[in-house]
Amino acid sequence: MTPPLLEARDCRFRYRDDGFCLEDVSLAVCAGEAVGIVGPNGSGKSTLLRLLSGILSPGGGAVLLEGRPIRSQSRRVLARRLAFLPQSPETSFHFRVREVVAMGRYPYLGAFGFLGEHDVDVVERALAETDSAALGERGFETLSGGEKQRVLIASILAQEPAAMLLDEPTAALDIHHRSDVFDLLWRLSRTGIAVVTVTHDLNAASQFCDRLVLLAGGRVARIGSAAEVMDAQLLSEVYGADVRVVDNPVTSAPMAIVPGRAAHDAT
Repeated sequence: MTPPLLEARDCRFRYRDDGFCLEDVSLAVCAGEAVGIVGPNGSGKSTLLRLLSGILSPGGGAVLLEGRPIRSQSRRVLARRLAFLPQSPETSFHFRVREVVAMGRYPYLGAFGFLGEHDVDVVERALAETDSAALGERGFETLSGGEKQRVLIASILAQEPAAMLLDEPTAALDIHHRSDVFDLLWRLSRTGIAVVTVTHDLNAASQFCDRLVLLAGGRVARIGSAAEVMDAQLLSEVYGADVRVVDNPVTSAPMAIVPGRAAHDAT
């Protein structure tokens, strides 16, 4: 059995201000796997992602990267192995797209911060792999929301990470760009990168992720394939709504629907 690349073991975390607590959460992610963390607001999705990234330290349990505790590894080493894209990254900076992507090479640069030949090659490859090469000379601030998100993903891809952790990467995007970003993340996972994504979009996660982690009230409600997690009774209990699950007519992936009062009145 392939050992996990990134692992949370019985992790606990409590915020002092509001008392929210993540309790006994365990998750193992392998190289080349796309994992979606889903659940209602306040269930602990972003907290779990920050624990996996090393931004937060668990109050109990441990987070391991390649079998070693994250706490024992330097920030520079972690930056070469783990790439983290927050939910609302700074997007108002006035740089060319190629310069934004080159920022991902920072963990590898020497004291003077100059890009070497290999660094330039990595930047160009990241642009190409995210379909952003044609944007290279554009000002970042001139891009559309979908283009900006592709470029930000290119910038963390330029870190040459073993794992990419993304918090709501499609939150502000329309349906077209949302699908493009999830498809890009799925394709990157097929190259051997572990991709872990927090998302509110259950149906996109069902379509593009190998496994789903459903959180509720700071605990794991279920981990498994889309077919195992997208259970109507379970989702109804977790989300407090009348959730129905049907097969997507195009992809056959499980799809969650909340009919709502209008649908009931129509019948």
